[in-house]
Amino acid sequence: MRKFTIFYFYCFLFLFSFQEGFSQETSSISQDRLKRYDQFIESQIAEGKIPGAVTLIYKNGEEVQEKAFGYSDLQAKTPMVTNQIFFIQSMTKPIVTTAIMMLYEEGHFQLNDPVEKYLPWFKDLKVAVDPSKGIAGGTVPAESNITIAMLLSHTSGLSHGIAAGKLEEEIRSAIYSPTHKTIESRIKAMVTMPLIGQPGEQWYYSASPDVLSLLIETFSGMTTDQFLKQRLFDPLGMSDTGYNLNEEQKSRMATLHTYNQDGKLIKAPNQTPTSGNTVFAGANALFSTASDYAKFARMLLNSGEWNGVQYLSPKTIELMTMDQADGMFGDPGHGFGFGFAVLEDLRKTKNLGSVGQYFWSGAYCTFFFIDPKEDMISIFMTQVNPYNNYWGEKMRQMVYQSISY
Repeated sequence: MRKFTIFYFYCFLFLFSFQEGFSQETSSISQDRLKRYDQFIESQIAEGKIPGAVTLIYKNGEEVQEKAFGYSDLQAKTPMVTNQIFFIQSMTKPIVTTAIMMLYEEGHFQLNDPVEKYLPWFKDLKVAVDPSKGIAGGTVPAESNITIAMLLSHTSGLSHGIAAGKLEEEIRSAIYSPTHKTIESRIKAMVTMPLIGQPGEQWYYSASPDVLSLLIETFSGMTTDQFLKQRLFDPLGMSDTGYNLNEEQKSRMATLHTYNQDGKLIKAPNQTPTSGNTVFAGANALFSTASDYAKFARMLLNSGEWNGVQYLSPKTIELMTMDQADGMFGDPGHGFGFGFAVLEDLRKTKNLGSVGQYFWSGAYCTFFFIDPKEDMISIFMTQVNPYNNYWGEKMRQMVYQSISY
């Protein structure tokens, strides 16, 4: 009897070891293949396309890569470091979206509530007749109310003020004026401008998360700066993320680069202010590191839970990461949820990836994606203006090709 017991014990041990080894094999990333990613980044630095970059990849809960390449300041030849701080611009949007959805879970509002229910200035909005002519092109009344869901999905008709055209120029002047000292002041200026289209009838990239920021303040009784710090950044350990930097953090701030008339990479004449910021925007404005942003992304990947704290319900994340733009997003194979673009049809994208992947990026060329199917996140950060999605596409190509089953 004892011989049979030992025999079955070793059979079980063999099977367990085989399964564990098989699991590790099927979830691994080939470091040899990942070197192609390193070589690509190094070639971009050598060719003067970017000054440097930080990359971070997690797969199945394990850090696969965290590397710094090149320089944070090309002119001074300051080496990039892994805890470099970047102005993440529109990668602020997913964070603020998460924050407002936390308040949604607490019952403060319904997603189909009209914004004017909480911010009365959203009544009687106007829509531009001919955006190319700006305000002078005339307006018509909005045919429906802007809802909170429309803000989250960029279908409200609001604009970002960053595209070409007369109305965009007028909106840019109104909402990014240096006279605004609070997010409330910015939003009050925003609603004096005509919408780019009727609410709910188009997907149009917008500064609508700025409105979400003001709603966070309305519902929570705190500034968005305070809410994010207390409810997300401190609990997640995101100590280098915020709207302003202290003296030590300023020493790790990446220099913004641009290109001169000859296409040569140079230090941008205007650098991002790192202190004294009082407009706690939802559309941009946060500073962060790759490792900090990974903590946020890993929480989402882990069904909204991290270190015993449930920040969001898995059902809420499910809602956020399905197409909420009714097919109007316009990027083949993708939809847009609440705060993220979402990969829906791999065949149409003609890119490597997984159905269900969700992602976004920032104007100074910071990128991330979250892939629930592969249990993976990837982050690429540099600091270059103007924006070029090329590096986001190459990140996906190089990271996915390194998966080895």
